[in-house]
Amino acid sequence: MRVRRGPAVGAERRRHGVRRVAATATAAALVLALAGCDSGGAEPGPILRSGSASPEPRTALTFGVFGPEEEVSAFQGVVDNFNASAEDSEVRLRSWDDHDAMMADLRGQDGSAAKLPDVFMVSRADLAWLQEKQLNQPVDELLDERGVDFGDGYSRDALEAFSSDNRLQCMPYAISPMVIYLNKKLVDFTRMQKREISAPDPESDNPHWNFDQFTAAAQFATRPRKGTRGVYIDPTLTGLAPFIYSGGGQVFDDEEDPTSLAFSSEETRSALERTLQLLRDPHVTPTQQQLAKASALTWFERGRLGMIAGFRSLVPELRQVQGLDFDVMPMPSLDGGATVGDITGLCLSADAASSSAAADFLVHALSTEAVSRVVRSGYLVPANLEVAASDDFRQPGRLPNHSAVFSTSVRTLRVPPLIDTMPELEKAVSGSLDDLLNVPVLDLEAVTDKIDEESQPVLDPEGATEDAQ
Repeated sequence: MRVRRGPAVGAERRRHGVRRVAATATAAALVLALAGCDSGGAEPGPILRSGSASPEPRTALTFGVFGPEEEVSAFQGVVDNFNASAEDSEVRLRSWDDHDAMMADLRGQDGSAAKLPDVFMVSRADLAWLQEKQLNQPVDELLDERGVDFGDGYSRDALEAFSSDNRLQCMPYAISPMVIYLNKKLVDFTRMQKREISAPDPESDNPHWNFDQFTAAAQFATRPRKGTRGVYIDPTLTGLAPFIYSGGGQVFDDEEDPTSLAFSSEETRSALERTLQLLRDPHVTPTQQQLAKASALTWFERGRLGMIAGFRSLVPELRQVQGLDFDVMPMPSLDGGATVGDITGLCLSADAASSSAAADFLVHALSTEAVSRVVRSGYLVPANLEVAASDDFRQPGRLPNHSAVFSTSVRTLRVPPLIDTMPELEKAVSGSLDDLLNVPVLDLEAVTDKIDEESQPVLDPEGATEDAQ
């Protein structure tokens, strides 16, 4: 965990100095007035000494965030700007390297929550835990009192993602949709079209493609003589979900209160059957031996892999790879657009030192100027629609060329049910998901049945126990 404190500023000292001068003048005037009213027989009144009254102490607040050093540095700038102008409170930044490190620290070793920062960043997946433990307080009324515009400034889906019990529990801050990263030297749409291969329009400001074009691009990028492969998708729920949703299937049996995965449904099997024709093709995907030597991301950075799926947080890293010319495309469409991702929010602790002061800082952190400062570090897609449309986010002249793809992909984001067991769920079905992509002879019906069965003890432990009896 990293701890930083905003520096005191000369302007604040000058303000305190002005207040001290004013206090001195007022005290002197009051002494003279009392003396003038003395009739000579009255006992002398108390002598008021300038500087005897201590200023009210500033409310000490903490702001908890996670992220890489460059992003945390931008958050420190947000804190410093607030402290420079705030008269009644002072904010200290607490930071962690990533989300998992932060939540492991806050949840505690024995599952009991540690004291949360007064204002803190969370993933939408943390909301179930926060509410179960009653650790946050709703922000809607506090922000409404301070004139924050919910309707036009943020997407409805983002607001609904952090809503529960008919209240806005936390304020959306960033949205990270999954997209396809492509190596432009291996996946060249212009060359594909010249060879009469169906490909997206390379000049489009709003590119999109179907699954057949995605397949053609993977095949085009595969060059056996040069040792390149076309595409890699992680065999995980997150990796496969966009293809399932796009093909008309469902990942969960219920979008509100799931008791099982829905891989064995007819619609999901149909979407998987179409998707796996490409993702199981050993000629266009990296071999298990290659992946044992290096990750798919490493092969992509080496210029040996045409496409991978990923999030905005990859951009700063890929920009540092010398000679890598990359771009982004939305997830390919089977029957309709669909993607998945994470939504990050800013919450107020139920045990905040001052709810009013914490809400004041939250308004500052959500301002266009503050969000723009953090966005310029390149790691996140802002939930603030004004910032998302700005050059601070799109960063023209820098890779990727089509940064707007991140913003447009938010429109097709499928938000999963609000459950607190996604890591356990991924672990429970990981072996069977790997079989979907890698077992030599696939029995799709048997494997999908097994995936659903493996998910039930995690999603519905009481029901699974009853079935076993």
